[in-house]
Amino acid sequence: MSESDPLSLPDAARKNWVDAYAPASVRPWLRLGRFDRPAGIWLLFLPGMMGLLYGATTPSWELAYKLVLFLIGAALMRAAGCAYNDIVDRDIDLKVARTRLRPIPSGQISIKQAAAFIVACSLISFLILIQLGTTAIWLGFASLGLVAAYPFMKRITWWPQAWLGLTFNWGFPMGYAAITGHITVAAMIFYSGLIFWTIGYDTIYALQDREDDALIGVKSSARIMGDKVHLGVGICYAIAVALTGLSAYLGGLSPLFYIGLAGVAVHLWRLVATLDTGDGAGALKRFKASGLTGLIWAIAIILGHQGV
Repeated sequence: MSESDPLSLPDAARKNWVDAYAPASVRPWLRLGRFDRPAGIWLLFLPGMMGLLYGATTPSWELAYKLVLFLIGAALMRAAGCAYNDIVDRDIDLKVARTRLRPIPSGQISIKQAAAFIVACSLISFLILIQLGTTAIWLGFASLGLVAAYPFMKRITWWPQAWLGLTFNWGFPMGYAAITGHITVAAMIFYSGLIFWTIGYDTIYALQDREDDALIGVKSSARIMGDKVHLGVGICYAIAVALTGLSAYLGGLSPLFYIGLAGVAVHLWRLVATLDTGDGAGALKRFKASGLTGLIWAIAIILGHQGV
């Protein structure tokens, strides 16, 4: 936590750019959008990037332009989604040590101000969406239902991480459709694999709050797995690798894809093997390392287009 700002959030990097450089008046807004914790932006962008790469067999200016659009869109929609989540969860956040200093529960930003923030981010994102083609546009609108329902999942199911997987990886079919104009079975199988990847890494993330969640009755896969977290996360990661491998086969990617996929498998295995379920800081570190997993997957897709 930054010594100069007592409102720095405990799960943000100690030297994050918001605490270090942003004017004090702007910091609550940047924290509301989680710009002090860019790992979430990366994890939202990566599936979209993978979808774009999966659909594009060769490099092009169109691909480069849409990669930039998806990156900006990921940052804005993640910010809007986090603000919406904080509005819904403001009472819960007050009871959890990691979240009680967030801008809404701490009183730095009002509900009306947060709503205006959501509208602003969404309007800019809409301008990006309409450049992606008809199929991708419809998929973008469909994602709003997933986003709207997510904050309530922890109240009604032990598997909110599965819903997050559906939501956070929606960029894969959108990215694929933005390049090809359609959706294939192979692309949806890859998307399904990424859902299990998210269940795994968000279960690790939820380990930080397991005790607080138990006290206030919030459900999570980290709680339902109990002392079987290593096994549960390992199974999720194994399914993710298997499904994306099947997708590559059905999608006609070359055997070079599986070289990269082997790297994904090794990296995921290492994250599980070194996980200490009682170490919150270690869990957060491994959650952030999931960004590297996505990057290796993206490289695997690029390799898979070689020699086809």
